[in-house]
Amino acid sequence: MTAAVRIGLAGYGFGGRYFHAPMLASATGCDFVGVVTRSADRQALVTAEHPGLATYATLADLAAAGAEAVAISTPAATHIALVREALGLGLAVVCDKPFALNADAARQTVELAEALGVVLTVYQNRRWDADFRTLQALVGAGSLGVLTRFESRFERFRPASGPGVAGGGTLLDFGSHLVDQALVLGGPVSRVYAEVSAPDSSALDDDVFVALTHRGGLHSHLWGSWRQGAPGPRFRATGTTGTYVVAGVDGQEAALVGGGSPASYGQSWGVEAESAWGWVDRGPVREPVASARGAWDGFYPAFAAAVRGEGPLPVDPWDAVRTATILDAARVGAATGQVVTLPG
Repeated sequence: MTAAVRIGLAGYGFGGRYFHAPMLASATGCDFVGVVTRSADRQALVTAEHPGLATYATLADLAAAGAEAVAISTPAATHIALVREALGLGLAVVCDKPFALNADAARQTVELAEALGVVLTVYQNRRWDADFRTLQALVGAGSLGVLTRFESRFERFRPASGPGVAGGGTLLDFGSHLVDQALVLGGPVSRVYAEVSAPDSSALDDDVFVALTHRGGLHSHLWGSWRQGAPGPRFRATGTTGTYVVAGVDGQEAALVGGGSPASYGQSWGVEAESAWGWVDRGPVREPVASARGAWDGFYPAFAAAVRGEGPLPVDPWDAVRTATILDAARVGAATGQVVTLPG
């Protein structure tokens, strides 16, 4: 049997605590060996929530203890420095999104990983949302005809709190997922238009709209907001013969925040209740569509297989460079009021 990959986690804030630690602890092929955090409070949380799991002050300490890989879930502005440090230590890396604050930093870091021959990937877990997997299956089967418009939203109503500082603002945080899914679905982009706003000039952007024109003809309209009092459907994907609509958000995040994990849920992990299914509208005719199983639990086993040379990376890091390039263009377009044309 192939030995499990000894992997640690850098950061134990919201993302590390809820999105990564439970997945690492549940993942086949991974041996979760410890958490890097200097915070005494977070060290205590690790001990309480994962008894016996070690904590370390630095990535170097984690590597010295025998780790082979690390998942980095720290504030967005620290990602690239920590990824580069981990690569220099020979640690295979999973980096949370947003991978980088701009495309140049993203590109240079992927090039560094290739030069060093060290595995690097990005945690785009939303590719394995139940609703997105269902949409891909519908498109692949031709059930919607030719897809012409993809509408996608992460909209919440929390104007008092706004986006967390750790995420770098809504364009970077929600935008990383929204753009990544659009690229998976529609392929390369030729033009970008964006509207980005914030409560005041000193605050992080908390309401964004991005329109993408894909080279293959699809138009993606993407919304992210913390002050939308009437959120629209999560997806509305329109083709020449029908439209797929999903009202709510995939339930895997809620399960994790509620204290669950793939290990505790077992075979029911990622299974959406019938009340959460989407539907296909063809004019007056509505057809319920059973949701595919949400599969965030597949990411870390796939990463472990890639580290062992037994499978492809779950996410090509160059995809994160493409996403960062589009987010850069969106920032420019929002500032100038112009449509930004991307090179071929």
